[in-house]
Parts: sequence; structure tokens; C-alpha cells
Amino acid sequence: MPFEAARPLYVGARALGMGNAFTAVADDATAGFWNPAGLIQWQGVKVFGMRKVYNRKDYAFDPKGIGYSYRGNAFFWGNKIALGVDSGTPDFNYYSFARQVNAYVAVGLSLKFTRKHPAGYYQFFGYEWSYDIGILSRPSSSIQVGILLQNIPARRSIRWISTGFSYHWTQVVLSTDFIVSTSSRADIEAHFGIEWRLNKYLHFRTGISAGHPTVGLGVKIRNFRLDYAWIRETKESSSRDASHVFHSHFLSAEFFGY
Repeated sequence: MPFEAARPLYVGARALGMGNAFTAVADDATAGFWNPAGLIQWQGVKVFGMRKVYNRKDYAFDPKGIGYSYRGNAFFWGNKIALGVDSGTPDFNYYSFARQVNAYVAVGLSLKFTRKHPAGYYQFFGYEWSYDIGILSRPSSSIQVGILLQNIPARRSIRWISTGFSYHWTQVVLSTDFIVSTSSRADIEAHFGIEWRLNKYLHFRTGISAGHPTVGLGVKIRNFRLDYAWIRETKESSSRDASHVFHSHFLSAEFFGY
């Protein structure tokens, strides 16, 4: 599972429907997780929440967050919690800041705090911290390039480097992410996605997330968007050389105001 290491995978049904290829897109309220530099891509407030709505016996995943951007500065708070995974209850609070450097480049920083479970009190931060550094560049009106340097708890060096590319053409967005581990550079994780805006209300998405197919659908009405995503996953079983194949369904909602 991707949750134990404070990575952004699966956060937001829109990103998941696009094969988790979102580092160079990051233009909604999940940007604080995917690439904090993307938080400057709108003005005002965006709020989102997500829930895994089917097959929670394999794991449950319910992130949420709120972002605010104004005149090239942006702030974000988010929480990412998973239930029923092997590591127990991975639970991370994110606090992010982004700044527009110039017309072509933005930078962002996320501080991630691990929260203890069980705990008899509210944990505003947590007992262990780590960080993400994000860069978003727009060399032209149709091309964006994103970089995310990811750190994990109990390790102060960079653990993963994600490089993303997105191409925006009329009603279509194409995106790719390539993730390299600094401890095993031979192992590259690839993600590919596409979003097709059929009209101003309906968006269709599909992709490949590290070899797993994904499909998504979004409905946008004024300042509200509802997104659905499906992914086929595999999980190693206790039997030797055997794996368990299952399907997961997610819903997320986003509200944005100015």
C-alpha cells in the first residue's frame, strides 16, 4: 500500500482516475499532497473530502483538505489517514505553503506530521515530521512540468523524486509521472493519465497507475465538483507466489469559492 510512507498516491478521485499522474497537474484542493507548488493555480478557497466507498475490508482511505490562495501566495492543511493496512493506522497531517516566483515558476513546501494511534487527545501536529518540496513550471500555456522531492519520517534525506509532465489541449489533459527511489534508482514507477472534458459539466478520465488500470468520472456544477474513481489492485497473499486481486471505488467532493 502507498499509505505507510506518506506518499500522495490515491489522494483525490480525480487524480486517481487519471492513473495517479498528477504531479504536473495539481490544480485542485489535493495539490498540498501532490505538489504544494500547484496551490497557487487558483484564487480563493478550495475544500475537498474523499472516501473509499467500496471494499473497505482490504483497507479504508479517507483524506481531506482545504487550501487558500491569494496573489501568488497559498496555504494548505490536509489529513491523510488509512485504516486496515499492515502498518496499523498511518495518519498524516499536512501543512503547506506555496509562492509564485515569477510568471513561469512556483515553489512549495509541505510539512507532514505523523499522528499516533491510539491517542486520547487531539493531535494538531504529531510526534514525527517529514517534508515535501514541490516545483511547478509552465514554459508555455499548454505545457506544465512538476517536480516533487519527498521525505519520509525518521529520515532527513530525500526518499523519492517524482517528475511529472502535463499537456493541456482544448478539452483534453494528458499527464505522466515517473517516480524514482533514491535507494533503488533501477526501480522506476510510471503513471499515465488522461482527462477529457466532454462539456463544462462532465469530465471522463482513465489511466495506468504503476501497472493498474484506472477509470474516473467527474461532474461539475458551478462551484461544486463530484468525482468518482475505480482501480483494480493486487495484494500479496500469505500463500507463496499468490496474490489477491480486488477492485476499489472512491468518491470525492470539492467546493471552491472566491
